[in-house]
Amino acid sequence: MAGFEFPVLVGDIGGTNARFALVLSPDGEQVPFDTVRTADFANIDIAIRDTILPLAPVAPKTAILAIAGPISGDEIELTNCPWVVRPYVMMEMLGLTDIIVINDFEAQALAVASLGPEHLEQIGGGKLVEGAPRVVLGPGTGLGVAGLINIAGTWYPVPGEGGHVDMGPRTPRDYEVYPHIEELDGRVSGEQILCGRGLVSLYRAVCKANGVTSTLTEPQDVTAAAFSGADRQATETLDLFAIYLGRLAGDLALIFMARGGVYLSGGIAQKIVAVLKSGSMRAAFDNKAPHSAFMRETPVFVITHPLAAVAGLSAYARHPEGFGINLAGKRWR
Repeated sequence: MAGFEFPVLVGDIGGTNARFALVLSPDGEQVPFDTVRTADFANIDIAIRDTILPLAPVAPKTAILAIAGPISGDEIELTNCPWVVRPYVMMEMLGLTDIIVINDFEAQALAVASLGPEHLEQIGGGKLVEGAPRVVLGPGTGLGVAGLINIAGTWYPVPGEGGHVDMGPRTPRDYEVYPHIEELDGRVSGEQILCGRGLVSLYRAVCKANGVTSTLTEPQDVTAAAFSGADRQATETLDLFAIYLGRLAGDLALIFMARGGVYLSGGIAQKIVAVLKSGSMRAAFDNKAPHSAFMRETPVFVITHPLAAVAGLSAYARHPEGFGINLAGKRWR
């Protein structure tokens, strides 16, 4: 495909934060901007107009945005944020001539294909197989999932809504805790547990199972109490979180036969690396009979780059020919 007109504004729009950078040319520098809290602005157009454009050394011509939600039509709603992306309105307000909108975990998949080993921390497994399928998942405001396959040297992201697959109990302790996990339309999905609010929900469920009153209401409070040892329920919650993340990551590895590795993205994974490396997550990941041998060889990585999705979008802006993204219904110009 033809390249984009530079400068290119790239943006990773999540439920809580939006992160932007300006790519000046295919081989030129990238100008980063401060993180924008979505709750501070009525919509994305005002956020870019008031916080990004005044600091940009030159006005962008193209925008490549990754959003946390499905891409459909000319009004694109975010799953965990009231913002609605309206590309034609953005063109008129911001002077853009070309806008691409993709799923946020397509961008994470682009990052997985672009980041070097200095931005990855391996948790068990063997060596990755170059060119083999990969999987990326990330607990954050929600739970994002994407695959990545390589065909004749081109990386193709496979976006989806894998964060909403069913999660069920397995061990005796699970059966004590699960009845207290908050359901959504009668079921427990991955995102009901493996995200920020899911961590708090799991903490409340552990407290109820133990017959004690829950006192923590924010994800960061649960992790802080777990690391400090101040709350036994919080410690168990974080361990169960790691186990459940390992189970789901292992399921996804089997679906994609991810010999190229499984990649854990987002701030939560980065903050709890010590817990993820303690052994329970990896044991849950490996425990997939009759394919445990395959699982033990499959590497798991925590992405440590602070702006991985932005890095992936920048790589795509510079070299779109290296990535097989179907832009039908995702490009406005």
